[in-house]
Amino acid sequence: MKRYILILLAVMAFFSVDAREIYSLNNDWRFFFKDENSSDGARYVTIPHTWNLDALTGTGTYRQTTASYLRELYIPAEWRGKRLFLRFHGVQSVADVFLNGEHIGEHCGGWTAFTFEITDKVRFDGDNSLHVMVSNAYRNDVLPTSTEMNLYGGIYRDVELIVTEPTTVTPMFYGTDGVMINQKSISRERVDAEATLYLTSTTEPTCNVTLSVIGPDGYVTVKKSLRAKTDGKAVVIPFAFETPELWSPSSPKLYDVQVIADVDTLTVRTGFRKIEVTPEKHFALNGRTIPIRGVALHHDRAIVGSALTPQHSREDVAMIRDMGANAIRSITAPHSQHLYDYCDEQGMLVWIDFPLTQAPFLSDIPYFSTHRFEDNGRQQAREIIAQNYNHPSVVMWGVFSLLKPRGERMMEYVRALNATTKRLDPTRPTVACSNQDGEINFITDLIVWQQDLGWNKGKISDLKIWLELLSSQWNHLCQAIAYGAGRSGIEPTDVAVQTKHLGNDTPAIWQRNFHDGYVAELADNEIFWGTWLNNMFDFGSTRHTSGIRTSGIVEMDHLTPKDTYYLYRSLWNQSSPTLHLKGKTNQYRSRSDQRVKFYSSVAEPVLLINGDTIKTTCVGPCQYESDLLQMRGHNTIEVTAGELSDRMTLTIGNVLKSR
Repeated sequence: MKRYILILLAVMAFFSVDAREIYSLNNDWRFFFKDENSSDGARYVTIPHTWNLDALTGTGTYRQTTASYLRELYIPAEWRGKRLFLRFHGVQSVADVFLNGEHIGEHCGGWTAFTFEITDKVRFDGDNSLHVMVSNAYRNDVLPTSTEMNLYGGIYRDVELIVTEPTTVTPMFYGTDGVMINQKSISRERVDAEATLYLTSTTEPTCNVTLSVIGPDGYVTVKKSLRAKTDGKAVVIPFAFETPELWSPSSPKLYDVQVIADVDTLTVRTGFRKIEVTPEKHFALNGRTIPIRGVALHHDRAIVGSALTPQHSREDVAMIRDMGANAIRSITAPHSQHLYDYCDEQGMLVWIDFPLTQAPFLSDIPYFSTHRFEDNGRQQAREIIAQNYNHPSVVMWGVFSLLKPRGERMMEYVRALNATTKRLDPTRPTVACSNQDGEINFITDLIVWQQDLGWNKGKISDLKIWLELLSSQWNHLCQAIAYGAGRSGIEPTDVAVQTKHLGNDTPAIWQRNFHDGYVAELADNEIFWGTWLNNMFDFGSTRHTSGIRTSGIVEMDHLTPKDTYYLYRSLWNQSSPTLHLKGKTNQYRSRSDQRVKFYSSVAEPVLLINGDTIKTTCVGPCQYESDLLQMRGHNTIEVTAGELSDRMTLTIGNVLKSR
């Protein structure tokens, strides 16, 4: 069967009429750990793959180790004279690639693509041995050196073989397709932009290049031709057109930019929009202020870990949009290209972090003042910017997150990284998430304050004092807020029997109270350009006792919303109404005095208990509750608002006997 697939690949290439072909190499890999000493017991795996799924399910230990992936690669004789490239879309975290026993390259960084040319190293008309050694072990020269989330290890994103003619738009420019669309001046009347190409050739010093810009309606808007050098240096082609269809969350219009270099043909997709962020105007796109309602998105889900598919990305975006959020923060590092492609199509705004971050653990060191560490941080930043440059959905670069400044060398590095980012991409603002005071908050264009008042310190009502201080002394900053519930060992007093195992993680009632309180305190603020919820979904973290960081508002299956999800759906979803009873996971309670609480985006909801109408009070935005009631036995709770309804049965008293 394997030989049949390889022969089929050769036949496809022989009859191909296109100058560039891309073949998936996701199948037929053999996998084994380094400490197994031999490939005799290797397992066949399919990419995307990670080796820590057993740890995710609690049936095995979390392994930070080294492993090998092997496969044969048949190269037909008909490909002599062509150029061949291997592209890896993501390997966690360090990859060494060997072809026929020869080391062809190393890549350090687990979230960005990389490409190696193998033209001069393959055997034509025969099999070639491809070996990828992968390590997710801790290293102090590969970022992040501090993180809360699991680094699952493995070749967890697609692998491709790219076949081109001798003259090509190179896929070697920081793992990109070699075409960057720079938006110079954007208005509703006119677009002024330029395409930057990177051309290489093994045979010709120059080549003919044709650039076509194809509008959302399928018609060619711009077409330009020229003769360009193929020395790998940037070829800049300016272009302009009138009356553009601009990209926005409400109208995500996309353009195709086609490049033909001799016979090599490549198409990239982009959208045109103007980003402005000021203390007065907040975040504006194409001159229109957009209140940011964002969620942080980690890099895994139950069952599959980090080996996510395009379908997973579509499901995640659909749930985020259903809640009413309009922005995603790719926390710590970028997600896959298929997520951002979908965000482009759906009009979802994106903030992408660089992996310069600090987790809340005393043993962690987020920054090492070595050239190796700093070079790796710059390398990953360049790759992140280049690989996501053409996505109109990506609107800001996150330079650092939650750093505690330790010495002037760290501050100098952060300033330099921010300056490099601005030089590489002057069209997007830089942003940082901070929980510190001091000058570190004045480096990036935007700042997002990480708050946990009412959780690790103080009371939620202290937010009022903090907001007054920001308004009076820091109103010159372009600032937003981020928050989310952490962990607690305190159990709610009215729960006799838990219906779900929570371990040491946050009881649901405490997470609800935290978010309810923040929503109430922030309801009338006008100083923030955005609100960011720390975690949309729970994520895997062996650094926590339960193995899962449960601060998300949806469980790790990415399917089961917690109560807090419905709070934000009530507030943010303007197209579909919400009505949701709180506390349905705890329907057995020991105390007779109870308040029934629920969320509603519909005015004048009606609460019924055992068929009797009960008075309710609006206690916060979309938050309702009854007076303190005396209840016993089995009680039918129902809330209605127009055609909407939600119900539960609440059992009070001797819970074990009742059950």
